[in-house]
Amino acid sequence: MIAANLVTQSVVPLRTSDTGQEALSIMSDFYVRHLPIVNNEQLLGLVSEDDILNQDIEEAVGSFQLSNNHPYINEQDHLYEALRMMYEHQLTVIPVVDNEGNYIGLITQEDLLRYFANIGSFNEPGSIIVLEMSKRDYTLVEIARIVESENAAILSSFITSSLDSTHIDVTIKINRQEIQRIKAAFERFDYTIKASFQEVEYYDSLKERYDSFLSYLNV
Repeated sequence: MIAANLVTQSVVPLRTSDTGQEALSIMSDFYVRHLPIVNNEQLLGLVSEDDILNQDIEEAVGSFQLSNNHPYINEQDHLYEALRMMYEHQLTVIPVVDNEGNYIGLITQEDLLRYFANIGSFNEPGSIIVLEMSKRDYTLVEIARIVESENAAILSSFITSSLDSTHIDVTIKINRQEIQRIKAAFERFDYTIKASFQEVEYYDSLKERYDSFLSYLNV
């Protein structure tokens, strides 16, 4: 999935002549805290709510000093790059440009969250197992083989790691609600099970947090 597939033009970019007050109004309308400044098709920068509040809101945004160093992604970039940029710069939107560098729209934090929630098999029934291991011992092929030996399948997986640690957590979602046999299989192969969650106890909690976060974004 590339950025072009998720880009939206529904959030109106700012012109250099728009005032800080007008920018705050647009941010409020679209529930975001950042907006791109565009001159015709040229992306000039990204203004934040804090940038505006720290200056004279009656002045044009074209005269503002911006705190963000012109973050953007190309329409051909993978959505992982959008996620990285938004996390790195703490953004609620990320501008998207074409191969000529022209502004074509943006991706919102909410749209990106919805996308990753869907590809993460959030709505698929199943259970969660978290395995702890050293980085050098990680092999998804071996983990999948153990799961499949118990007539189950991995729906999705992701790794949580820290730069200052030699260990990782591997979180896998499995298409089975009864996972005792799978857990026993992992233990036979000396895997450390850090946590496990069955669908009934985990799905409701995760969905409640997901819905609460979306409600927060829409406040």
